[in-house]
Amino acid sequence: MIDAKKLFVKTYGCQMNVYDSERMAEALGAKGYVTTETVEEADMVLLNTCHIREKASEKLYSDLGRLRALKAARPGMKVGVAGCVAQAEGEEILRRSPVVDLVVGPQAYHRLPAMVEAGGRVVDTDFPVEDKFTLLPERKALRGPTAFLTVQEGCDKFCAFCVVPYTRGAEVSRPVARLLDEARALVAQGVREITLLGQNVNGYHGQGPDGTWGLARLLREMAGIEGLARLRYTTSHPNDMDDELIAAHGELPQLMPYLHLPVQSGSDRILKAMNRKHTAESYLRLVERIRAARPDILLSSDFIVGFPGETDADFQATMELIRAVGYGAAFSFRYSARPGTPAAEKPAVPAGIADARLQELQALVTAQQRAAQEAMVGREVSVLYEKPGRKEGQMVGKSDHLHAVHVQDPAGRIGQLVRVRVTASSTNSLAAEPL
Repeated sequence: MIDAKKLFVKTYGCQMNVYDSERMAEALGAKGYVTTETVEEADMVLLNTCHIREKASEKLYSDLGRLRALKAARPGMKVGVAGCVAQAEGEEILRRSPVVDLVVGPQAYHRLPAMVEAGGRVVDTDFPVEDKFTLLPERKALRGPTAFLTVQEGCDKFCAFCVVPYTRGAEVSRPVARLLDEARALVAQGVREITLLGQNVNGYHGQGPDGTWGLARLLREMAGIEGLARLRYTTSHPNDMDDELIAAHGELPQLMPYLHLPVQSGSDRILKAMNRKHTAESYLRLVERIRAARPDILLSSDFIVGFPGETDADFQATMELIRAVGYGAAFSFRYSARPGTPAAEKPAVPAGIADARLQELQALVTAQQRAAQEAMVGREVSVLYEKPGRKEGQMVGKSDHLHAVHVQDPAGRIGQLVRVRVTASSTNSLAAEPL
C-alpha cells in the first residue's frame, strides 16, 4: 500500500485564513494529501500568509529560509505560498526564494491541486470569474464543535492603511442557498457553533430566493437550523450596522452577545485621514443603540496608534473613546505602512512616540478587559466544551461572551453545551464549575 502524501499548513493572521487553510487542505486531500503537524515529514509545505500586520513579508521570507535545508534533505518536497502576501508580491516571491514552487492568491486557491499536478514553478494571483467555493470539494467532518464559514470576501471601503481591497478584491457575497447548505452540513458533522466570516461581514448582500439578503436575514434563517446552538460573525464595519442587524442581537437567542466592531481611532481628524467615513460621535451613538438592543453585549475593537499625522490631542481623543465605551477586549497596533496604500506615502509618527502611546492604550484596554472578566465571577453562563483541559477532569470552552473558560467537569464531553457558574478570573480566562 502506498503511503499518502503529507501536507503541512502554517496559517498566519485572521480567521478567514484559518477557513481558507481548511479549504485548501480539503482540496489537496482530494488529490491524496493528508495533513500532518510535523513539518519535517511533509511532502508539501503550504504557508498561508497575512499582509495586515507589520513585517508580514519579512516573517514569510524568514520561514522560507528555514525551509531551505529541509527541502534539500527531502527531494520532491513542494513549498507553496498562499494568501495575501502571495497576492501582493506574486512573482517576487519566486525571485527572492528559490525554495518556493508555487504562489497562489486567496481568490485562486481552488486551482491549487491543478498547480501542484502541473509541476514546475508557477504563480496564480488572478481574480477568476468562476466562484471558487462551487469548485471546492465538500467540507469533511471537523474535529471540533465550532467552525468558520466565509460568507463574504473583499472590501470596498478603501481605508487608507489597508491592503485588503488590493489583495482580496471587491466585495463579493456568497449566495444564501449555498451558505445554508454548508451550514447544515457542518451541523450534521457535529458543529454546534458557526462564526460567519467576511472582511466586511455586515456588508453581506447575498442573492436569496426572493432578492438580495442582508446579514441579519441570513442570521435569522441560520438560527432556524436544528442543532445549531450558537452564531457569531466578524469582522464588522460601523457604517454597515443597520437597524435590522442591531435588532437581531436582541431577538435571536442563537446570536451570541459578543461583537467585534473596529473603530481604529477616536479622533475625527484621524478617522477622516484614514478614510473611515464615520466619526467618533457616530460610533458612540451606534454603541448605545447596540447596547439598548442587547444590554449584556461585550464589545471588542481594533485600534491603530501612531497613524501618520496623529498628535497628542488625537491620541487622547482615542483614549477618551475607549473610556466611554468600556471594551471587553481589543486588538491594538502601532501603525506600519503597507506598500501601495495611500497612508504609506505620508510621514510617520516617530517610533518612540508611537510606542509610548501604544503602551498607554494597551494598559487601559487591559484594565477594561480584566474588569469585564472579574464582573463575570459569580454569574451563570453557558460554555461550549471544545477540548479537554490540562488538569485531570477539566474541560475548556468558550462562554457566550467568548471568554475562555476552564471547567472542572469529569463527566464533560467535547461538543456539550453546559451551564456553569464562574468562580474565578485569571489573566486570559475564567474558571467555573458546572451547575
